[in-house]
Amino acid sequence: MSIQATARITAALDGRGVTALPVLRGDGPLALRRTRDTAGYGARVTVVGAMSAPLGGDRLAIAAQVGEGARLTVDSAAATVALPGPGSEPATYDIALSVGERAGLRWLPEQLVSAHGSDLRMTTRVRLAPTARLVLREEQILGRHAEGTGTLVSRLTVHRAGRPLIDQQMAYGPGAPGGWDGAAVLGGHRAVGQLLVVEPAFDEECLEVRLLGETAVCTPLAGPAVLVTAVAPDARLLRGVLDDALSDLLDPPAG
Repeated sequence: MSIQATARITAALDGRGVTALPVLRGDGPLALRRTRDTAGYGARVTVVGAMSAPLGGDRLAIAAQVGEGARLTVDSAAATVALPGPGSEPATYDIALSVGERAGLRWLPEQLVSAHGSDLRMTTRVRLAPTARLVLREEQILGRHAEGTGTLVSRLTVHRAGRPLIDQQMAYGPGAPGGWDGAAVLGGHRAVGQLLVVEPAFDEECLEVRLLGETAVCTPLAGPAVLVTAVAPDARLLRGVLDDALSDLLDPPAG
């Protein structure tokens, strides 16, 4: 039997100017927990998997809204593993994020693992106010240890001030367009990720395309944003590349 579940998060400033969570509602396998913000950024919510999901046929969704001036970090307690289901229908996982004026969101989930035989369609849609800040990390691991990947189609769409900032789709595994695992795309790697940083201060900086090692690149977008795209042999190495890039972008070296 397939599952339909939607978790909702709303972050807003309270009367003291502190980020509160007036809405924090988990559903089905998507349990939400307010956790300690050790970085001092604002409120922090951790997504905890209450059961195995998504399986084929499941319909999962998370909606997060960050109100004016609020700051929120959302992470997860463990990797999400897409698994085969009893039927032939793909699973869907839809994420809708909204960030208001002078607000900030750090969306930092753990990896998504596409297990052999699984079929998942994942969409992430983000709407940003002109002065909003965003850090968004996505990591996909194609297959568990010593197994092939499932089918994974992932689309990321971001609008800032009502205008498109990025709209891209990636597809891997059986049924995906040919060449996805060739030298021009993954080159034999099975860990792929991206880091999107939207920062109004980038309007005042001259950002350039630059390589980050042999298998990652940092690319400025048409707006105050940069996209880091990377592939790696495994999840640990991929995370290291993205973490180093994020530290460099948020706290660049002097000089």
